[in-house]
Amino acid sequence: MNLRSLDLNLLLVFDAIYGERSISRAAAKLHLSQPTVSNALARLRERLQDPLFERSAQGMLPTPRARKLAEPIRQALNTLEHGLRDDEEFDFARSEREFVIAVEDYGESVILPGFIRWLADVAPNLRMRIRAESSAQLAVELREGTVDLALDYFTLPDANYRHACVLTETLLSLSRRDHPLLGERMNLEQYLALRHVMLAAPANARPMIDLALAKRGLQRRIAMRVPHFISMPLMVLASDMICTLPRRMATLYADHFKLRAHAVPLRMPQFPVYLIWHQRLDADAGHQWFRTHLTEFCQRL
Repeated sequence: MNLRSLDLNLLLVFDAIYGERSISRAAAKLHLSQPTVSNALARLRERLQDPLFERSAQGMLPTPRARKLAEPIRQALNTLEHGLRDDEEFDFARSEREFVIAVEDYGESVILPGFIRWLADVAPNLRMRIRAESSAQLAVELREGTVDLALDYFTLPDANYRHACVLTETLLSLSRRDHPLLGERMNLEQYLALRHVMLAAPANARPMIDLALAKRGLQRRIAMRVPHFISMPLMVLASDMICTLPRRMATLYADHFKLRAHAVPLRMPQFPVYLIWHQRLDADAGHQWFRTHLTEFCQRL
């Protein structure tokens, strides 16, 4: 193909559809109308002689040709974007840039609400999109630019990804205030005897508390597994079960749901929470500003 005969704006459309898996969301991201994006895709399909994306229940799924093109196109656009921004400072007070952050319940409830309040004062036009963190896809999304940053308990074992520990956590248990078997304090015997609601973990992972108990030949009674942290205090409130979760989140839920917080009756190490991004964004002025202030905010929590 003769590159000089190709409208390079079509590559922006391709990149947006590939990242969003949706023509309507790609149009919103590019500030274009949906028909304009559809027409651009039709032109690109004709030039490349490939459908590129096929409609499905999961959205616009890329063809093998599109998957092969996605990474070089994203790299080329990144190079152009960085080159054009090299001599510019990030005007955070007026910027309308959108940052996509992959987080689980912890970041969504403990970190981001306060950070959003801070942003509203200093950078009122910045936009954020929160995406559920999927460990299986995180590396791909960070590399392809569909996610700018992630908050996670684990780093990515690849030199192309950067990380910074933004805070450390420990664990706290919750019960309802009128629990018939618990007062202000909870001992290990009670902790093991009570029924627990826990966060469902991947098949090859075990919660930290269970690993610590196993080292001592102990095991807690798991009565219920739930997919999200937010379910745990609701189950505790409605039963005699207890739950164990990160301290800042437990404190937040204890206040909101009027639950009683208990120190975990077992010596537990602290564990880190990391901010993660791809190395291609190291020199991006806007990304630098955003991640620096997000890190500083986390360290004040």
